[in-house]
Amino acid sequence: MTRYILKRLLLLIPILLAVSLVVFTILRLGHGDPAMAYLRLSSIPPTDQALEVARHELGLDKPFAVQYVSWLGKAVRGDFGISYVTKKPVLDEILYYLPNTLILAGYSLALTLLLSLPLGMISALKKDRLPDHMTRGLSFFGVSIPNFFLGFVLIWIFSIKLHWLPPLGKGGFSHMILPILTMSCMSLCINTRLIRSTMLDNMHSRYVLYARARGLSESVVVGRHVLTNSLIPVITAIGMHAGELFGGAVIAESIFAWPGVGRYAVSAIYNRDYPVMQCFILIMTTIFVLMNLAVDIGYAWLDPRIRMQGDDQ
Repeated sequence: MTRYILKRLLLLIPILLAVSLVVFTILRLGHGDPAMAYLRLSSIPPTDQALEVARHELGLDKPFAVQYVSWLGKAVRGDFGISYVTKKPVLDEILYYLPNTLILAGYSLALTLLLSLPLGMISALKKDRLPDHMTRGLSFFGVSIPNFFLGFVLIWIFSIKLHWLPPLGKGGFSHMILPILTMSCMSLCINTRLIRSTMLDNMHSRYVLYARARGLSESVVVGRHVLTNSLIPVITAIGMHAGELFGGAVIAESIFAWPGVGRYAVSAIYNRDYPVMQCFILIMTTIFVLMNLAVDIGYAWLDPRIRMQGDDQ
């Protein structure tokens, strides 16, 4: 198992290098001049001389390959540059806001798992009955509604009309309820439908028929055989949901004025704060890749055949 994990960790290096190159290239080829954005945010008149000085300070007067290698060498040491807006180290600011985003994403993922598992099981076991119809209807509604629209609807219902929950800002747990619901809704509904369909497929498998023929109780058949084998596709979905949650955090944090890294990144995009955008995308990619690594490890743990195939490669 240790050898399998080490191989997967080594594969992360070329992936992150490729992502860093793509991000660096896209930002440089996009509209706008980083030197112009730097002067505007520094309240310096953008004269020709000022632009030339700014390009020299930012290293923009060097060849593209030299710029990338220089930036990558500093990034490896944790130096992602200085924010054009705050004039502070980018990595320090992102690490300051990142825990708030991880809190929302963690609670959203926990809510997704805690609710989707029983709902999917009930829907599968009560197929074509009222609980199944209700679960499928709610899942279809949850998948169809956009996150940003759901956030405004929740604010209108629970904050403006009912006055039950605060609409904006960070405070106690009550401030997190609406953002968590907004972020987890789509993932929850997708996971519920996935568990239902996977369990229905496994219920007609041969090993389930053999288990029933051996006289095992229905609870043992469902819990030990059907549910266990239905969790493998769910693990894949969890890795995808993690990426969706971090992407949804950008929207939820902007709607609910939550001081997370997503809201900070939106502000950087609006201000064309290139060092912040580069660092944000790279860190989010790293988190997403690590979540997929965790999915691969979970696969190998549940199915030893995958681990053996990885060792043979």
